[in-house]
Amino acid sequence: MSPATVINDAPVVFDGDTIEKAWRPQNSSGEFYGPTRLREALYRSRNLVSIRILRQIGIDTALTTLNKFGFDDDSLPRDLSLALGSNATTPLKIAAGYASFANGGYKIEPYLVERIEDLNGEPVYQSTTPVVCPACLSRSTIDSKIGEQNHRTENFEANSAAAEQTNSPTPETARANSRPQAEQILDPQIVYLLDSMLKDVIIRGTGVRAKVLKRSDIAGKTGTTNGPRDAWFSGYNPDLVTTVWLGFDDNKLLGRREFGGSAALPIWIDFMGQALQGKKEKFLPQPEGLVSVKINPKTGLRSSAHDQHAIFELFREDNTPPFGISAPIPSSGGYSSGQGTPLPEDIF
Repeated sequence: MSPATVINDAPVVFDGDTIEKAWRPQNSSGEFYGPTRLREALYRSRNLVSIRILRQIGIDTALTTLNKFGFDDDSLPRDLSLALGSNATTPLKIAAGYASFANGGYKIEPYLVERIEDLNGEPVYQSTTPVVCPACLSRSTIDSKIGEQNHRTENFEANSAAAEQTNSPTPETARANSRPQAEQILDPQIVYLLDSMLKDVIIRGTGVRAKVLKRSDIAGKTGTTNGPRDAWFSGYNPDLVTTVWLGFDDNKLLGRREFGGSAALPIWIDFMGQALQGKKEKFLPQPEGLVSVKINPKTGLRSSAHDQHAIFELFREDNTPPFGISAPIPSSGGYSSGQGTPLPEDIF
């Protein structure tokens, strides 16, 4: 799949033992919008699209991937409700998962104490959890190359002096370099595409209120569970991940119109506005192998130069769409599901 993959946002019913147990998932608007690009489905929180994606890739594949992020697949539901966040988890685990989007695809382990020093400033404790440290990786690469060159030449002292001058570590880098490197669990290309789509949640989707921060380096996702009983917003920039959960300890209802974007997001905005104040915007570097291609926004296929409605989309070079016949852009609006007003429910 790609951000331009078109998936049908249409009603679906999953049979149960009785009519009362039949599952009829819906979008929070009570409407369905037909064929929708994956990017748009994500930033608009289209439930039926996420369910169809899960059904297409398979639950086993999804559970294996979630396990990479630190979620115990034995505790996760083995049904399509997984696509709508039916599993209960903690804000700390959610934040740890989103950190992999923020840091370029590495798995991190949350910890509360990084370092303890005695009265003389000597360390008595240093966290040994893995870290994401590109500077450490760069230093290892440089040291390795210099070491190889030393074997081939007799200019050992000159090479060592050059290495020290070129790559003198800061105290922070030196401490990080002594800890294990975090495992890379996502391809950098995939991370960049996901980051791009999650930025659209704020630019034009359910997190649009965060535009008040006037930053182009933030991304995130709303979440609302049935009831609604839980409202979430998880968002980040490359330096900071914050997850906000709003709910009651006894799991009672929040209120009929309380969504992640209306209840949790304002709290996230208030915190991140202060936490990022005065800090320069920071972006993930675009990895090699990605290309920008003009597509028709309705078909998701590569468009001709004469398509007035064409938009640019990002793709992996080996996953660009074929050329398609330019389709007219229909009027906006969906068709009613006929099921009345559903309870709020959107994807994480």
